[in-house]
Amino acid sequence: MRKLLIAANWKMYKTPAEAQSFLHTFVPLVKDVNQTEIVICPPAIDLATALHSVKGSEITVGAQNMHYAEEGAFTGEISASMLVALGVSHVILGHSERRQYFGETDDIVNRKLITALKHRLVPIVCVGEHEEQRERGETEQVLCQQISGAIARIDAARLHTMVIAYEPIWAIGTGKTATPSLAAEAHLIIRSELARMVGRPLADAMRIIYGGSVKPDNAPALLNQPEIDGALVGGASLDPHSFEAIVKAG
Repeated sequence: MRKLLIAANWKMYKTPAEAQSFLHTFVPLVKDVNQTEIVICPPAIDLATALHSVKGSEITVGAQNMHYAEEGAFTGEISASMLVALGVSHVILGHSERRQYFGETDDIVNRKLITALKHRLVPIVCVGEHEEQRERGETEQVLCQQISGAIARIDAARLHTMVIAYEPIWAIGTGKTATPSLAAEAHLIIRSELARMVGRPLADAMRIIYGGSVKPDNAPALLNQPEIDGALVGGASLDPHSFEAIVKAG
């Protein structure tokens, strides 16, 4: 059985004080949840506060991004070793906003993934198609290209901790959500491509989660799909009670 993973991607929201306030409310709400893995991914400035605020709970903390270099003259960037030193356990890689606004390519995602795995961070690798690509019938091609590009040159045995987040770009922040069956179909494509590249046993063990306007009202139907192993939640994760409802929907 693949354990559900629900991750909050706060994007560029919340000061350290706001992060502390959120977690002060949220942590007690989910103290009895033990069948679902919960990860909070705040802005980098909030990581230390978040780690302190979840101490003693089962909640873990992830970063929204990292550089592939070990260290160097990369102003504004954060290395994997810095995240590990803080106590961060997960890292989001290749989010569509990173690809769209900051020019991240499949090759960059691959280099980041190699570094994340080296430092034993749990990578949440995002893939997804634009609306125009879906309308042209290119969804499978795009997803397979992003998957194969992300894991190229990586020994399959090292990928067992990797999580894939299917985020159809047309559903991120738009209020549109893929229907449960549409999302499950995309997850099957991803799992089939993983099986082709790393073998069926490993592909079947890896978690593929869904992201794209996940809310309390649609989370139960999405998480009820056998192929959907959790959710990467954006806007609805900014309110503790909303995020609690999504966590408990699984």
